[in-house]
Amino acid sequence: MADQKINGALYRSMVIEGALAIAEKKEQANELNVFPVPDGDTGTNMSMTMGSAMAEMEKLAEPTLAKAADATASALLRGARGNSGVILSLLFRGMAKKLRETDEADGRTLALALREGVDTAYKAVMKPAEGTILTVSRVAAQHAVELCQAEPTLTAEQVLAAILEQGHTALEETVHQNPVLEKAGVVDAGGFGFITIFEGMLDALRGIHKERAVAAEPTKSTADFAAINDEDITFTYCTEFIASRKDKARNVARLRSILNEIGDSLVVVEDDDIVKVHVHTDQPNKALEEGLKFGPLLTVKIENMREQHTAKVIEGTADAPKERVIVPAEKKFGFVAVAAGEGLKTLFTDLGADVVVQGGQTMNPSTDDILHAVDAVPAEIVFVLPNNKNIIMAAEQAVHLSDEKKVIVVPTKTIPQGISAMLAVDPEAEQDSELALAMLDAAKHVRSGQVTYAARDSEFDGKKIKQGEYLSLCEGKLCANGKETSVLKKLAREMVSDDSAFATVIFGEGVTEEQAAEVENLLHKENKEMEINVIDGGQPVYYYIISVE
Repeated sequence: MADQKINGALYRSMVIEGALAIAEKKEQANELNVFPVPDGDTGTNMSMTMGSAMAEMEKLAEPTLAKAADATASALLRGARGNSGVILSLLFRGMAKKLRETDEADGRTLALALREGVDTAYKAVMKPAEGTILTVSRVAAQHAVELCQAEPTLTAEQVLAAILEQGHTALEETVHQNPVLEKAGVVDAGGFGFITIFEGMLDALRGIHKERAVAAEPTKSTADFAAINDEDITFTYCTEFIASRKDKARNVARLRSILNEIGDSLVVVEDDDIVKVHVHTDQPNKALEEGLKFGPLLTVKIENMREQHTAKVIEGTADAPKERVIVPAEKKFGFVAVAAGEGLKTLFTDLGADVVVQGGQTMNPSTDDILHAVDAVPAEIVFVLPNNKNIIMAAEQAVHLSDEKKVIVVPTKTIPQGISAMLAVDPEAEQDSELALAMLDAAKHVRSGQVTYAARDSEFDGKKIKQGEYLSLCEGKLCANGKETSVLKKLAREMVSDDSAFATVIFGEGVTEEQAAEVENLLHKENKEMEINVIDGGQPVYYYIISVE
C-alpha cells in the first residue's frame, strides 16, 4: 500500500471511512463546543454532512477519481449543515477541482488538492478567524505542499500522514489562538472534526477498516425500516399543499377525482378560503397544477418516500437528497424562514413567509433543505431568513444552487431579528435590493435575549456554571446563570431601558401561559410604558426568546 496512488475506488473508500470516523467521535466534537448553552452540535453537523457523501459513495460501484471526487463535493455541498459542515464541503469542493485532473493521485497531487480546498474555503468566508478548522487545514496543507516541493516523490500515504501530523500540532495551537478557547482550555471542535475525518481517510488508504462503534442500539426502540421492501411503496412522492380558493366556483369534487387517478392516500379538506391536499403520487407537478387552478399555493411540501426509506435503512447517514420540484413563479417576492416550534412556524407564516424550514439551535437544516424550501416558493426572488448565526453559511450556499430563482439571504442571527425583518417587508417594494436593505436595517435595531439551560458543567468569564441551571443570554453573550427568577430579572434589567418602546416574549415548549405572564411583569417593572406582546412559540431549547426595540 505504501506506493499506492489514489484512484476512484480508493477515494470512495476513504470518504466512507472518514464519514464513519467522525460519526464515531461526533459527541467528542460536540463536547468541545465551549459555550455552556446547549449548542454543542459541531460534531453532529460534520457527521451529518459527511454522511451525505457516504450515502452517495455507496451508490457508486467503480467510479473514476473525477467521478468520486465530484460526487463527494456535490453531496457535501447539498448536505452541509452548520458553519463547520459548510466549510468542510468547501474543502472537498476545492480538492475535487485538482483531483478531477488525473486518474490517480500521488502525494504531490493530494497536497495541492488540499491547498486548493483551503483556498476555496477561505474565499467563501467573509471574516476568517484564527483558531478554527480553517487554520488547522491551512497549516496542514501548506506543510504538505512544502514537503512535496522538497521531495516530489512522496507517496499519497506519506503526504496524508504528514498532513495529520502537522494538523495535530495546529489543532493543539488553536487553544491559544482564540480567546474563548483559551479561557475554556479546549481545542477547536471543527479542527478536531477535520483531523478525525482525515484519520479515517488515512486508515482506508492503508487498507485498515476499523470496527467503529457508530450508533449502536442494544434494544429496538423504533420500527425496522429494513424489513419494509422499497417495492411496497406504490407511489414515490408524498405531496401536501394548501391552495387559496380564489376561484370559489371551481369544483373540489373534480379535484378529488383527478388526484385519485394519479395517486393514493388522498385527503382533501376544504372551506371557504382554502383547499388542503395530501396525496401519494408519482406526478407531484400534476397535483400542484390542479391546486393552482383554485388559486395561489400557500404552502407546499413534497417528500420522496423511497429516498426516506433508504435513508432510514442506512443508519447514521444524512437524509438522502430529495427530488427537486420547482413551483412556478406567481409573484415577484417570496420568503423562507427557519424556525422550530409550531407557534413560531405559524407566526412567520402569518407575517408572510411562504415556507418555514424546521430548524434552529442544535438542529441546523442542510443547504439542500433550504434549497427545497426555495423551490417550493411561487416567486421569482426568494428572501431567506436563517434566524441563527450557524445557519447563515448553509443558506448562502443555496444561492449558488438555485438557477431558476434568485435567492437573497438576509443574515438574521436570531428569531427576533427574523420577525423584525418580516415586519419591515413592504408589499409594494419594486427593487429587491431596496427590500433587502429595509429588512436588514430592521433586524439590526432589535435586541435579542434567550433563556435556556446549561448543557454541561463549565467555567465561563470567571463564572462557574453547573449543568442544568438556568442561563440567560443577551445578544449572544452570557448575562446570568443560576435560578430561573434570578436570571430572568438580570436579563430584563440588561435588555430594557427608558427608551424601550416594544417587547415580545416568545415562550417555548413546557412553559405555561402563567409563567410567561410573570416574565411580562418583570419587563413591565423595568419600563411601565413599554408595549409587550406574549406569544406561544413552542420552540425547543429556549424557554424564552425575548426581543426589545
